[in-house]
Amino acid sequence: MATADDGELVFYPAFCFRASPTHFTWVKMAAVDVHRLKQRPGFEGQNIFFYHNHPIRFVSLLGLLVARTDVYKRTILTLDDSSGATIEIAVLKADPPAPAITTAHLAATNKTELDISTLQPGTLVQVKGTLSMFRGAMQVQLERFAVIRDTNAEMRFLDLRCRYLVEVLAVPWRLEGEEVARLRVEADAEEERLEEEQEQARRRQRRRAERDERDERRIRKMWEREEREREKAAVAGREAGLEVMREVQRNRSVDVS
Repeated sequence: MATADDGELVFYPAFCFRASPTHFTWVKMAAVDVHRLKQRPGFEGQNIFFYHNHPIRFVSLLGLLVARTDVYKRTILTLDDSSGATIEIAVLKADPPAPAITTAHLAATNKTELDISTLQPGTLVQVKGTLSMFRGAMQVQLERFAVIRDTNAEMRFLDLRCRYLVEVLAVPWRLEGEEVARLRVEADAEEERLEEEQEQARRRQRRRAERDERDERRIRKMWEREEREREKAAVAGREAGLEVMREVQRNRSVDVS
């Protein structure tokens, strides 16, 4: 059920997030606003943060890189967007099978390769990433980026960021009771569908296991039957060999006499 904090903000359960204007989009934010994001009880460890009562997972920032530091399994880029705060952009390092001249990097979620060689201090860049908390501070896990060389593109981003802050983030997210009820029904139906799909998958797995077991029994019986036939053939071959040897001995005896 929805809950309210002391400021009378209503926080909706997770099944309502599909109706949120922020949950499934790259939210254009300033670094100072990213640091204002809060966690809520019940969402720990899910990397879902809240601006007022807006659930946010994905953010997009634009600014100047002012530092680059390599640490264990990460490259840390420090981005300054002139909002009054800087923010760390963490880039995952790949585990190379052998020592490499250059270190490969990966997107945080789908692990596709990223070439961040152009991301050096002094570069103006737009980054998109998921959110996490590291040592009590917000951090962005890099998913994709674009180097910005056009001042007009920078201005458009800043304009859209300001508009989104005023028109969306600063306005509390509200749902009518009927909408919450509808979303709950949809969530229950989706859960039932997933459970049915999982049960179907389990049934398919059981049938596959039973089929494999039958095939194994059939192959084992076939092998045992062939082994018996090979053994019979071997016995017959030995007996035939002995008979040949006896015949040879008899012929020798006749020749001597």
